[in-house]
Amino acid sequence: MRSRSTRQQIVYLCIGLVFIFSGCALFETKEERNAQELAFDGMEEYNNGNYRQAIEAFETLKDWYPFSRFAILAELKKADAHYKLEEYEEAVFAYEEFENLHPRNEAIPYVIYQIGMCSFEQIDTIDRNQAPARNALNAFRRLRSQFPNDAHSHRARDHIKTCLKSLAGHDLYVGRFYFKSKHYKAALARFKSILTYADVGIHREALQYIAACKEKLAGDAANAEADN
Repeated sequence: MRSRSTRQQIVYLCIGLVFIFSGCALFETKEERNAQELAFDGMEEYNNGNYRQAIEAFETLKDWYPFSRFAILAELKKADAHYKLEEYEEAVFAYEEFENLHPRNEAIPYVIYQIGMCSFEQIDTIDRNQAPARNALNAFRRLRSQFPNDAHSHRARDHIKTCLKSLAGHDLYVGRFYFKSKHYKAALARFKSILTYADVGIHREALQYIAACKEKLAGDAANAEADN
């Protein structure tokens, strides 16, 4: 029979082997459980409309457990929370960071769509800066190009029309201003640019102004030649 000391040594050896081969798994389970709790807290705050508190929970999760499987969820929902708060610059930064870190993630079509929506939500009237419309258009076109069959790509199609309508409307607005101010070359350039967009219902008017601009420019040229 083995001595009591020998049996104790065997028990201790077995316990040691358990920790050696499964210790990482044991600690990971504890970590994942804590990360899961933070993820649950963040989602609960998010679903209740407490987006600032949700961001705090997601940031804590990402800081404490950067390699947790819940960290990816935290990155994405943090971006969504910024979007809900209309903090579009912060949201775009978070979405772009997610895309850079996880370019093959299945959520990428949604991420690109949301990047576009951050600019789309800032589109103003046709007399204002059109940078949001251009940025949104670029994002939605990229989505349509990379993921043509995705549901978010189909949703982006109508938004593309809105972007084009805003951009074309702006050029028409500025072109009219130049035309009334008798700056016919500048007006002509604006009206011609409208034709580079898909027709959103103002091509005909643009063509009429183009003809009018050319007529005015020809008349000005004739008058200048007569004066010489």
